[in-house]
Amino acid sequence: MSIPGLEDWLVSPLGRYVLDWECTRIDAVVADIFGYNALQLGLPQLDLLAGNRIPFRQKAGEGSIAGAVDASCDLRYLPFAANSIDLVVLPHVLEFYDDPHQILREVERVLIPEGQVVITGFNPLSLFGLRRYLPACSRDFPWQGQYLTATRTKDWLQLLGFEVDRASFGCHAPPCRTRKWLHRWQWMDAAGEQAWRVAGGVYLIRAVKRVHSMRLIVPGWRERNARSKALSPIAQKESPHGQ
Repeated sequence: MSIPGLEDWLVSPLGRYVLDWECTRIDAVVADIFGYNALQLGLPQLDLLAGNRIPFRQKAGEGSIAGAVDASCDLRYLPFAANSIDLVVLPHVLEFYDDPHQILREVERVLIPEGQVVITGFNPLSLFGLRRYLPACSRDFPWQGQYLTATRTKDWLQLLGFEVDRASFGCHAPPCRTRKWLHRWQWMDAAGEQAWRVAGGVYLIRAVKRVHSMRLIVPGWRERNARSKALSPIAQKESPHGQ
């Protein structure tokens, strides 16, 4: 699915402001994740796995950009075997693609037990979220997305059996179009980290796929036989004196 306005936004001052924060946080999070296979879903224009040392890293998507993806596919039906991927990164996928529940189910399916997923999204409970309601912005990227709160995203992950870390929030400055005004409001990033952390324009969530071990229940034949022997009467020996 081609997202209208995405290409222009990526090179805009606001796009760079958001992506600088996200790339820095993603690099820090994925640096200590090891394994054999890593997968990036969405934003194939960026290499968000560059900070990771997993040897086989791929990008998957609908392939609207020639050569940008390694596997062209519908994100709702990933062409990867179950329990085969160690790390999945989803940058702004859930709010701009159809059926985000199904995408998360597919991510859970392809991840190995203890595999990790890293998700970024726009926060509706922020100045970014408020700007969506301006009439002039309703059809432009990124304001046309169906924003999900970090709490809802975490709930969906927990229902799928993930253990979720505390969300990180960033980009507290108003979503201005020009670099000049973004720079003027830059002080809000430091203040927001202290005073209104959860009101950041974007968030990052890291979660681990947990698979609870199964306990094999076997018939207790040995235990029952042992109990029956313990309860059976012991025959008395006959006295040599005829008593």
